[in-house]
Amino acid sequence: QLQLVESGGGFVQTGGSLRLSCAASGFSTSGFTLDYFAIAWFRRAPGKEREGVSYISRSGMNTEHADSVKGRFTISRDNAKNTVFLQMNSLKPEDTAVYYCAARRTTIFSTFYRHASAYDSWGQGTQVTVSS
Repeated sequence: QLQLVESGGGFVQTGGSLRLSCAASGFSTSGFTLDYFAIAWFRRAPGKEREGVSYISRSGMNTEHADSVKGRFTISRDNAKNTVFLQMNSLKPEDTAVYYCAARRTTIFSTFYRHASAYDSWGQGTQVTVSS
């Protein structure tokens, strides 16, 4: 059973930066490692629906970011360390949300998935609060 644990959230002022990490574990029973999984970051702000933020393929070569964060956020991964990152710069109050990482095992090396329903493993979330 794949387990995902997010960290790195916190309180920051407008214009500040945070780096979120998503550490994966639980591979021993499945025989798979993180490089078998496409990964995404989603967020849910108070009173709003869950929103896809950033996506990355198994290899890390293909990524995509939502228009709302494009140019400010960067998703990356270190498969050797079983960790995915979300570097968030120029943060705005509207970025305030709980951020979740999600994983989906896939045989396709270069693809990622934009819809939350495509993912079957989720972390517990980490809170990001940006003050104005």
